[in-house]
Amino acid sequence: MAPVSTPCLRVCILDPETGLCEGCGRTREEIARWGSMSEEERLAIMAGLPERMERLLLPAASEESA
Repeated sequence: MAPVSTPCLRVCILDPETGLCEGCGRTREEIARWGSMSEEERLAIMAGLPERMERLLLPAASEESA
């Protein structure tokens, strides 16, 4: 069996405002369904994670520059 693609970094903290994992950018629902998703579904979600993580980190960057 081929390994499952995953963005998990084992930093499982859900941001209370966005609902996104601070480690990988996935939602609670995505994390829960991950093992039952097709590889195509997982890759489609993973393609959007860099943008999600950027949005997640933007408030912290704004506070640091203030």
